[in-house]
Amino acid sequence: MSSFTGVYDACVLYPAPIRDLLMWQALTGLFRARWTNLIHEEWIRNVLANRGDLTREQLERTRDLMNRAVPDCLVEGYEDLIAGFALPDADDRHVLAAAIRAGAGVIVTFNLKDFPKEVLQPHGVEAQHPDEFIGHLIDLDADAVCAAVRKQRESLKKPPKSVEEFLSAPAFGMLPKTLAYLRTMADRI
Repeated sequence: MSSFTGVYDACVLYPAPIRDLLMWQALTGLFRARWTNLIHEEWIRNVLANRGDLTREQLERTRDLMNRAVPDCLVEGYEDLIAGFALPDADDRHVLAAAIRAGAGVIVTFNLKDFPKEVLQPHGVEAQHPDEFIGHLIDLDADAVCAAVRKQRESLKKPPKSVEEFLSAPAFGMLPKTLAYLRTMADRI
């Protein structure tokens, strides 16, 4: 397991296909994925606000499965750092605090504007769009990334998905570079 650490912001944990992609990548050993209970609560709250067909119990089950799947994923003891940061959205300060406490080099987020470089850089943290983050993983070990994507696709049973069906999930449109790369590697996923 690599010692390089990334903290997942709540916005990359919903929609589910993006969360699943990042979770499968967390199992590659290329980096350590971390998050907090507060990050969990944020993505769960957002899903419940947008998806009336899902229950809190279902999402808490997902949360628990995530926590069991990735060893030492929960960051704790970061709360005392929160008040010391000025970010465009004060509600994101806990994510930076967790990243610092976890010794993370990166916050994986769609909300790059909420994590200005000049605030993060003194702490050795960088905000990366998940498309860029996965691109770095591909550069590091494309075989491991493709194997994880294959496992993700093969885990879908209701219904099973062909490679094209899998890659056609609307959420993957949020990751254009990753999607383009995966299409070139369709025979491996």
